[in-house]
Amino acid sequence: MLKRVYDWTMEKAASKNATAWLAGVSFAESSFFPLPPDLLLVPMVIANRQAAWRLAAICTLASVIGGLFGYAIGYFLYETVGRWVIDFYHLTDKFEAMRQTFLDYGAEILIIKGMTPIPYKLLTITAGVAQLNLWVFVGASIISRSMRFFLVAALLYFFGEPVRAFIEKRLTLVTSAVAVALIGGFLVVKLL
Repeated sequence: MLKRVYDWTMEKAASKNATAWLAGVSFAESSFFPLPPDLLLVPMVIANRQAAWRLAAICTLASVIGGLFGYAIGYFLYETVGRWVIDFYHLTDKFEAMRQTFLDYGAEILIIKGMTPIPYKLLTITAGVAQLNLWVFVGASIISRSMRFFLVAALLYFFGEPVRAFIEKRLTLVTSAVAVALIGGFLVVKLL
């Protein structure tokens, strides 16, 4: 089954609509969607390494715009939508401490944690609730998201074929590692 999912993803990554899907997932992941854009970015770069920088730029731009949507959820809709997202990730009890930390170190938090598997939507919503300066938010988001996506693109650009061979040979191991990283990101947030 994993081989079929992998083949389907690689096929979609090379399709004419792949860029739109990548932008959509990057946008949504920054505000409410649980899956990271890396799930599309990686196979898309592997399928067309020459497009690595363009794809990283699309991820960055869409993620920052989606982050603004997450910020708006926290700023304007926390009591309805924002609280639901925070409750969904079981972070209600830690949210107030995170909010206070954002008031003190918002830009630093966005830059450092925006590059990790920690769900970015939690950072964007928290920044909105904390009413972090919007320009600071945008600047820190551009820095963190571009560092993350351009690093992934660079690794795949320079080591693409060996990475692809490794993934195809050890598909179960790779998908397990991605799952562990996603779950680890959620656990780190819960433990902070």
